[in-house]
Amino acid sequence: MCRFRSQVTIPAPGEEIATMPSNIEIKAKVNRPRALEELARQRSDGSAEVLHQDDTFFHCTNGRLKLRDFGNGRGELIAYRRADQAGPKTSRYSISPTDDPAGLRTTLSESLGILGRVRKRRLLLMAGRTRIHLDEVEGLGSFMELEVVLAPGESEAEGVREADELMQALGIEPADLIEGAYLDLLLTSERR
Repeated sequence: MCRFRSQVTIPAPGEEIATMPSNIEIKAKVNRPRALEELARQRSDGSAEVLHQDDTFFHCTNGRLKLRDFGNGRGELIAYRRADQAGPKTSRYSISPTDDPAGLRTTLSESLGILGRVRKRRLLLMAGRTRIHLDEVEGLGSFMELEVVLAPGESEAEGVREADELMQALGIEPADLIEGAYLDLLLTSERR
């Protein structure tokens, strides 16, 4: 298990913590970001927020562990586990806020080692309980994510259905879907 400052633990594969938040996620490559943004704004609840995120991923034996720095003295340590597959997938996660992301990055890099970094500009829109992320990822290009936040005890099937419906409404084709995280794409491109 990966343990960190707040003593939150991520269960090993096969274990489960019933109170751990979950969502259904999809990630896709975007070829026409402006057109997608227009469609996403039409489906959203109205407000939008631009976020600048610098994610540092650390070596971890179970799932993924990243520190997200918002660049304003705030950050979040995020532990999560999800399948690396195209299409809707369940993600279980735990988040611990920090007001010292730089210090925490130093501590974690000394103890765990850095796997890589992902820097992005994210436009966050909400469509009901679904977060729509329109991302410009440094070194990769334009992407989008959907995160359907599941209520405690809610079936994954309902979240998958919502993700599928929103994908269709936004014109996301199955061929656009990607597996894994942005970090995986960056590491693959660096090896070429």
